[in-house]
Amino acid sequence: MRVHGDKQNYLRVVSYLAPNWFDFYQAVVNYLSRVLGMETQLKQGEYDPLEDPVLLQDQLDLAFICGLPLIRRWQVTPLLKPLVAPVMMSARYQQRPIYFSDVIVNAKSHLVQFEDLRGKSFCYNDPGSNSGYNLPMYKLIQSGYSSSNYFGKTIQSGSHQNSIRWVVDGIADCAAIDSVVLEKQLCDFPELSAQLRILEALGPSPAPVLAVSLHLDKSLIKQIQFALIHTDGELQAAMEKIGMKCFTVVELKDYEILAGMYRSVGANCRLASW
Repeated sequence: MRVHGDKQNYLRVVSYLAPNWFDFYQAVVNYLSRVLGMETQLKQGEYDPLEDPVLLQDQLDLAFICGLPLIRRWQVTPLLKPLVAPVMMSARYQQRPIYFSDVIVNAKSHLVQFEDLRGKSFCYNDPGSNSGYNLPMYKLIQSGYSSSNYFGKTIQSGSHQNSIRWVVDGIADCAAIDSVVLEKQLCDFPELSAQLRILEALGPSPAPVLAVSLHLDKSLIKQIQFALIHTDGELQAAMEKIGMKCFTVVELKDYEILAGMYRSVGANCRLASW
């Protein structure tokens, strides 16, 4: 991190979220550079946020991050706190900073309800993902099923995009996908709409956030938050293009529900036992 005297003039930003939103995150970072008069750098995260040396060594300033790893990181060592989260335009989001986990199947399959997935193959992006793993496992627990043997086979795909492709190609029967990521993928690749079907929507859950490092000056944090709540025309156009209405302020307590579900899942199953 570079500083000039007592004033920081450089923001290092990492996105731990799906790469199909990276261009929008770059627009956000470019906007902050304009309004704050600061240099910025955005990179796609190469590690799980709970294992990323850059984060663990407190060497980043802002992070686009899912709520589950954010709250898990906080409970171990507080390094980041939530600043703002997106509110999507679609009516399903109820003008709130939320998202869903859309359980998808191949459009040609005869699977029509969650119970039909018993014994089928399930792929997930990452065991630390709320939408891809945590919510489906919590759904099983709440429904009284044994999560250790519900699915006939489980496969880690590495990303939501891979999971979508695997369901299309028949490598897996089903997957759970962040609804905002899925909608962007369907927008970018319209042919997928005829190849996939949403079987059930799990949630809603508090939306992924732009989190800020606790080492930043409090006045700078307030400036960043104010700028994102009161966007200019250029960023607003980018938001509208991606189907986003606005950013809104969120707090750590909004994400505690995810930690509770994660603990429940951990007490009932762990992937290593499957």
